[in-house]
Amino acid sequence: MLKAFRYRLCPTTTQEAALQGQLRLCRNLYNCALQERRDAYRKAGKTVTGYDQMKHLTEIKAALPEYKGVYSQVLQDVLKRLDKAFQGFFRRVKAGQTPGYPRFQGRDRYDSICYPQSGFSVSEKTAYFSKIGNIRIRLHRPLEGKVKTATITRDCGEWYVSYVCEVEAQPLPETGSSVGVDVGTTYFCITSDGEFVENPRHFQTAMKKLRVAQRAVSRKRNKRSNRRRKAVQRVAKLHRKVSRQRLDFHHKTALKLVRENDLIAHEDLNVGGMGRGSLARSIHDVGWGQFFSLLSQKAEWAARKVVRVDPRYTSQRCNACGHTCRENRASQSRFRCVACGHQENADLNAARNILGRAAPSGINVAVVNASVA
Repeated sequence: MLKAFRYRLCPTTTQEAALQGQLRLCRNLYNCALQERRDAYRKAGKTVTGYDQMKHLTEIKAALPEYKGVYSQVLQDVLKRLDKAFQGFFRRVKAGQTPGYPRFQGRDRYDSICYPQSGFSVSEKTAYFSKIGNIRIRLHRPLEGKVKTATITRDCGEWYVSYVCEVEAQPLPETGSSVGVDVGTTYFCITSDGEFVENPRHFQTAMKKLRVAQRAVSRKRNKRSNRRRKAVQRVAKLHRKVSRQRLDFHHKTALKLVRENDLIAHEDLNVGGMGRGSLARSIHDVGWGQFFSLLSQKAEWAARKVVRVDPRYTSQRCNACGHTCRENRASQSRFRCVACGHQENADLNAARNILGRAAPSGINVAVVNASVA
């Protein structure tokens, strides 16, 4: 299994300038390679591959000596990144979708460089990167397994490194327990055991500060001024805080479910489609997609099983007698079966239906072995 470990870097002023310079060079290489591919196809109908472009890196270094200050595999990864963007573009075209063409990267959009195989190492206090040197690192937890790649990222003026490691799974002891999970916006999730997890609404809580910060940006008319740049950075940091709060909450909630249950069932929701409806803000705030992804990763790590079931009629079916009709849902929070009179919280009834569909005798069950998305 692959597992990522992210740490804060503390570069000196000289090292930060070197990192900024490498980002600039890699961004220019990416944009020039994209221009070459686009022009070759438009003018000559020729397709240029990533391998074709990598063969010319030696010539680029000879013509532009500044590229000798960037590790060779970092430059190769830039071209692989562009090649991956084109592969994704053509795959979506073939599938009948309407994808956007790979775009040129602006100064504030290209913010990471990757060492895919070698040229880096890490110790207790410093991280070494070829062509950059030793940078102080906050190693708040030890690395595990075999380190495969290292990616340096610029995030709101701060620097981080992510190490991807190959590690062994650590199965948890069996509990003999299974649970169904119904997600929502009033409560984040409701389990078939009767547990109601509150929705923290991180974005809604931060909206007041975000409105003030975004108005400050709109008042800065000169888009090249330092005052506007700093105002934009304040907005970005507020959004980053919301994202981190949501991620922390998802980690803790998913870990609790995995530790307490051998089988976890949830609805196979089209989160992307739901996020374009009238409840888009609330659905994006609650972040079901990220939560389901983390749940699958943690389940695989612990040798648990995640089951995605058909979401249709889970809120209209009576868990006691099986009668299904729209009238059973008396209100948003109350369920009353018109056939047998069974009454229960509507979300709790749905969670128990989800668990029932995940059982071997259930219907419309799509069993998905937990896997990293």
